[in-house]
Amino acid sequence: MPTITIEPAAAGRFDDAEHALTGGGGGASCQCQWWMLRNRDFDETTREQRTDMLRAEFDRAPAPGLIAYVDGEAAAWVRVGPRTAQQRLARTRVFAASPEPWEDDSVWAVTCFVIHRDHRGLGLTAPLLDAAVAHARESGARLVEACPIDTAVTRTPVNDLFVGVLASFLAAGFHEVARPRPDRAIVAYDLAGS
Repeated sequence: MPTITIEPAAAGRFDDAEHALTGGGGGASCQCQWWMLRNRDFDETTREQRTDMLRAEFDRAPAPGLIAYVDGEAAAWVRVGPRTAQQRLARTRVFAASPEPWEDDSVWAVTCFVIHRDHRGLGLTAPLLDAAVAHARESGARLVEACPIDTAVTRTPVNDLFVGVLASFLAAGFHEVARPRPDRAIVAYDLAGS
C-alpha cells in the first residue's frame, strides 16, 4: 500500500503543486486560476502570468489548496478557499443556485481537483476531500460548498471532472442543496453542525 500524505499548499511547496498540476488535463495551462479570474481576465493572461498568480497565493494565508503526496511524490491538488476569493463562482450559472449569500466569507468552496496521470486510480479524491473539509474548518469556515458532476446522469471525459464527482462528495458527508442542471448538483458540508 502506498503512503498518502496531504499538506497545505504553502511557501516551499510550489514546485510540488506544479508537478501535480502538470501531470495531465488542463492544470498545466490553467494553473488553477480558472475560478480566480473573470472570463475576460482569464483569456487575457498567459500561462506564465497564471503561474505567477498561483505562486503569489502560496505566500498568503490561508493556503489556496492542498497537495497530496504518494510515497513522498506530489500526486494531486485540490483548490479550497473562500468563495468570495474565487471571482468566477458568482458569475457562473450553476453556482448561482447556491442558497448561501455570495458576500459571506465564511462559505468556502472546493472547486478543482487535479490528479497526476501517474497516480490516477489510487483513490486520492476521498482523502483530498476530507483534508479540504478539515482545512476549511481550521481556517474558520462555516460551510463548504461544491458543484460536482453527477456521473450517473451523464458520461463525462476524465479531464472534465476537475470539479469533482457527486458520489465522492456524498460519501464525504456533503448533502445536495440544489440541482441547477440534471448533471450538476450544489452540495454543502455544514461545519457548524458537524
